[in-house]
Amino acid sequence: MIKVNPARLLEDLAALRQIGGQGTGVVREAFTATDLEGRRWLARRFTDAGLRPVWDPVGNLFGLPETEKPAVLIGSHSDSQPEGGWLDGSYGVVCGLEIARAAQEAGLQGIAVVSFADEEGTFEPLLGSRVWSGELALSTLQDRTDRMGRKLADTLASVPELRAAKQVPHQLFKAYIEAHIEQGPVLDDAGEAIGVVETIVGMQHVEVVVVGDQNHAGTTPMDRRHDAVMSFVAFAHAVDEAFCSEAGPATVWTFGRVNVTPNATSIIPGRVDAMLQIRDPDQARLNHLAARAQMIAKGISAKRSVEIRTQVVAELPPAPLDAALAGTLIAAAGRLAPGRWRRMVSGALHDAVPVSRIMPSAMLFVPSIAGKSHCFEEDTRSEDLVQGCAVLSAAIETLLLPGP
Repeated sequence: MIKVNPARLLEDLAALRQIGGQGTGVVREAFTATDLEGRRWLARRFTDAGLRPVWDPVGNLFGLPETEKPAVLIGSHSDSQPEGGWLDGSYGVVCGLEIARAAQEAGLQGIAVVSFADEEGTFEPLLGSRVWSGELALSTLQDRTDRMGRKLADTLASVPELRAAKQVPHQLFKAYIEAHIEQGPVLDDAGEAIGVVETIVGMQHVEVVVVGDQNHAGTTPMDRRHDAVMSFVAFAHAVDEAFCSEAGPATVWTFGRVNVTPNATSIIPGRVDAMLQIRDPDQARLNHLAARAQMIAKGISAKRSVEIRTQVVAELPPAPLDAALAGTLIAAAGRLAPGRWRRMVSGALHDAVPVSRIMPSAMLFVPSIAGKSHCFEEDTRSEDLVQGCAVLSAAIETLLLPGP
């Protein structure tokens, strides 16, 4: 029987937290010195656990077992947002490390671990897992730059471990399971310990450009104005009202980027550039809401005598996860956390999305206190961290043991 060591799990999480630690959180942006320090620390821990550390050309770090049979791959990422929490991603990697050790102590082989590179999007969201899965070609990303102006090609060339790195074949693995903090309030609000993710939402980005009439803010009468900001506000409000009545239970939408031109106090704004992000687990609803936003734009444009241009500029389809693997997690949660688990949709994107396109994949959530994440306040109770790892290990055990 695989029996995880709670103290060892928590000690490793605490040790990784110190690398790039800032206040109660961490700063480990992808391919910075602290990110590489953290993943080199993981490589040493992989070795200590009897796993062979292997880097691939995009910087993914694998811990491979000495077995000829396809392994179960467990992991996530260990990079952070510019101001990140200490568990986002790291929890899944350290869970994999602990389960690999515990399995070996129980005489079982077949657990591999991965820390995917740049999940948080310093250069490209889910960079490492999307390149490894074949969704993105690394050759097309060489000139991509981060917010500090670093070019991806130069950054990868500066990492000694990557100079002779080779692709890690997908065929080495028979399944992928990712443990993660929820990053939302559902489990914590309900007092529950485990979420079994059945679908990861899809996403559409609708680019919005409002062109009005730039003019003097003091001399232009209100009835003569074609204010781009006020037209955008009317559009955003109409979208919000329509989506509130037409959205599903897991739909979310955000105007996360709004730029005003010329953005000066005494000038009636002539232009607004914005991005509407829509997330939903249902592709048909995603399509409907994106089209609905575009229809609303036409109505506001005609009513307010401004030009509103809209187009869908990015699409990511929902990712249904493997039902059989989810069933294994559900069975383990039912045994170890009776009455304290639920089936869930993930509103955040994860490395499991691209990996699910190439092999059976599943996800397990543990609670985030007050639903906080992508911030220094991110936290999870120690007992929930241990419980999640125990449930995952129980599920993994059924995948490793021979059938009847």
